[in-house]
Amino acid sequence: MAAGASAAECLREWEELQDGFQRIQDNHRLYKQKLEELTKLQDGISSSIARQKKRLKELSLSLKKCKAHASPEQESSIQEAENLIKERQNVFFEMEAYLPKKNGFAYKDEYEKFKLYLTIILLIVSSSCRFLFNSRVTDAVFNFLLVWYYCTLTIRESILINNGSKIKGWWVFHHYISTFLSGVMLTWPDGLMYQMFRNQFLSFSMYQSFVQFLQYYYQSGCLYRLRALGERHNMDLTVEGFQSWMWRGLTFLLPFLFFGQFWQLYNAITLFRMLQHPECKEWQVLMCGLPFFILFLGNFFTTLGVVHQKFQNKNKDTKEK
Repeated sequence: MAAGASAAECLREWEELQDGFQRIQDNHRLYKQKLEELTKLQDGISSSIARQKKRLKELSLSLKKCKAHASPEQESSIQEAENLIKERQNVFFEMEAYLPKKNGFAYKDEYEKFKLYLTIILLIVSSSCRFLFNSRVTDAVFNFLLVWYYCTLTIRESILINNGSKIKGWWVFHHYISTFLSGVMLTWPDGLMYQMFRNQFLSFSMYQSFVQFLQYYYQSGCLYRLRALGERHNMDLTVEGFQSWMWRGLTFLLPFLFFGQFWQLYNAITLFRMLQHPECKEWQVLMCGLPFFILFLGNFFTTLGVVHQKFQNKNKDTKEK
């Protein structure tokens, strides 16, 4: 519309836009209805095929057992049925080719649920080890759970990156370091050095799980809102740090993150000091101290970089105005 358009022309165009918007809403409502119907139909067919395949497999095994005691006439009928079962499998294969496969979005949702459930489990187990049990066996179970958790995260993140998820390099790499750290903690034998660090490590693990739960809860809500506005990709994930898209609405998490990061530094300093203890002979003390220090450096400076960049962009926008 031209800059010098009259009020009547502006209002007329607004009415046209309103009519167009109403048509879009009606079409989108119809699209959602048809999509729901299609999804239900697809799910119904997939379930029916799965049930049929299971029953055919069971029947095929039963027919093989019956074949040994069947009469010649029955044996011929069994053979015919077995041939039809094989053909039926091919028909099902062709049908499934037109049904939706498990896609990246479904895998992303599973990844998010996996992180949430394991974070809650780790919080419960670490709290139990800290306050209820003082056993190297329960500690080993907790550390094994950590190793499995971080290993699974790294594998799933690699798959999601291939499916279009944008995960910053450090937030992937720090899971490899966490896997190594958990593995070293798992091998640390019980003794004076282990007991000196045990409660501090378990307290840190409790706090870390709590912060990760906070991050998941608020990040998932923020991502949902930004996706609805078209500002974030559907394959974007929650992370255990701070990224630029979290600036609006999630800055209150920064104090929790910085506190956890300095706790990592405190853990590293504690372990480095333990190296000077006359009773210190375990290699695990140094091999735990180094990863904690690397995690602090990576987490702190990556988060600080995001904050610094945001302030720079904010100042730049202010100057331009």
